[in-house]
Amino acid sequence: MNDLLRRLLFLPPQLSRHARDVDGLHFFVVITTLVAGFLIFATALVFMIRYRRRREGEATPEVQPKHWHEAVFVGVPLAFFLLWFAIGYPQYVETTQPPPGAMDVFVQGKKWMWKFAYQGGPSSIDVLRVPAGRPVRLLITSRDVIHSFYVPELRLKQDALPGRYTQTWFQADQPGRYQVFCAEYCGLSHSGMLAELVVLPAPEFDIWIAEQRRGEARAQDAALTGSERSMPGSSILDQGRRVAADQGCLKCHSVDGSRHIGPTFIDLYSRHEKLTTGEVITADEAYLTRSMMDPAAQLVAGYQNVMPSFQGRMTPPEVAAVVEYIKSLKTPATDAGPSEGPVYEPIPR
Repeated sequence: MNDLLRRLLFLPPQLSRHARDVDGLHFFVVITTLVAGFLIFATALVFMIRYRRRREGEATPEVQPKHWHEAVFVGVPLAFFLLWFAIGYPQYVETTQPPPGAMDVFVQGKKWMWKFAYQGGPSSIDVLRVPAGRPVRLLITSRDVIHSFYVPELRLKQDALPGRYTQTWFQADQPGRYQVFCAEYCGLSHSGMLAELVVLPAPEFDIWIAEQRRGEARAQDAALTGSERSMPGSSILDQGRRVAADQGCLKCHSVDGSRHIGPTFIDLYSRHEKLTTGEVITADEAYLTRSMMDPAAQLVAGYQNVMPSFQGRMTPPEVAAVVEYIKSLKTPATDAGPSEGPVYEPIPR
């Protein structure tokens, strides 16, 4: 029945469990509205025949509905709308909460292309390779205007916003090649902003990404000279460390837990921070990105508003690298397992 309804509605194949769940709700809504529409049309037809004017001057009899009639007419549609919400809302929540161990891929929209970067390398343009049967988290941003990352077979669509990160995740079931679109009008070549999702069997993906990382390491090693040859190949963490140093981040933020002008970077990721407004937030990717772009928007209690904005001074890949660098800074106790991490007292004003 699922495949029959999908074909009747001209929907693409279902590449994930989420796609099947979304289609199940879609089929339920479509069937319900079709039945309701038929009943309304049939009732209107019966009333047109039964209460038609039979002779000139004849008045149509007045019909007074009873209270239970009104309760049914209001209650039944309301019950269906609430039922659709009860089914759809958990599906939405699930897409915002990737499972532990999901593979991170950074996605950047840019007029008019998609750029992808993996933790530890490699990176690619307009081709996203992922393993089948494994969860993949997408951290999405834009370099210029609003874009929208859309894969019809996954029933997955997430906006790419300049200056901040949004996230979503998926788990593709079947290997194959699938089209990626931009679903937000972004300029003259919007319709040409296409990419390809390549789902590989998990063993093939492991081989591919290992080969890519070895190739990048060899290329970078060949470009180094003298004492630099003893340094490890550059990764997104190395890039983040370098960008943080070049942009002056480490002049105000410590990496060893000591007090400084700004909050320490160590154990900052996923830490609960109290803001000057009294609100308590979790320092996730979105918060870290927002703090770099608009530091005064969510100021941590006990710290001065002295940090400049890096909007326009750092590219989205550089921001992503700094975020990954901050995520990697953990104390041994925090790195060994889940914990709230140490609590650092804010610097007094």
